[in-house]
Amino acid sequence: MAEILPGVHQVEGVDPSPDFSTHVYLVKDKGSSWTLIDTGLPGTHTATLAYLAKIKVEPTAIKRILLTHLHRDHTGSLRALAERTRARTFAHWVEAAYIANAPKYDGPGTPPAEAFTVDETLKDGDAVDAAGGLIAYHTPGHTPGHTAYYQAERKLLFSGDLFFGNAERAVLTPPEYTHHTPTAQISARRMSQLSIDSLLTYHGGPLLKNGGGAVRSLVQSFPAT
Repeated sequence: MAEILPGVHQVEGVDPSPDFSTHVYLVKDKGSSWTLIDTGLPGTHTATLAYLAKIKVEPTAIKRILLTHLHRDHTGSLRALAERTRARTFAHWVEAAYIANAPKYDGPGTPPAEAFTVDETLKDGDAVDAAGGLIAYHTPGHTPGHTAYYQAERKLLFSGDLFFGNAERAVLTPPEYTHHTPTAQISARRMSQLSIDSLLTYHGGPLLKNGGGAVRSLVQSFPAT
């Protein structure tokens, strides 16, 4: 895929295999700059740079790199892309500590291969001047500081690994890769209260239409509280 919505690109060539989809998103800001959301596995920065060349975007036009969480398939090309673009990097304050290996993450999933210090840390509800205006929502469960980014005007949710897209359905990340599934369910319930047209997942999907309906259907399937 390429431009999947106006000003929203799904970077081509970053999937490690046909059976494992990873979606690095390139999003147009207001004005001439761009934002990357997550960075892919180690080595996939070459595919991102090739894609930028293909669509005639200079690497230095990327001014921000937003991270949803620490896992290596999201942060593996962080250093390479930060150096090449000179973009400022952002993560939730909990994830920022793990990305810096201070302390080293010992939960499920693969931690970063090397320490990296992000430029700016976020907390729940912070506004981010990117992609026409984003809100950072702390959505713990998959990891302690997992973050989703919501564009209210266009009703877009960049959900990281809180959700997987599965055909026309949304599912939670499998428990074997998740720090605490009940907490992920709480985060999903919270996100179900948002008005979502497009659910931009990192694996599977994305669900470009009726993303909110897919999230609400998922939440309704959870055990009663």
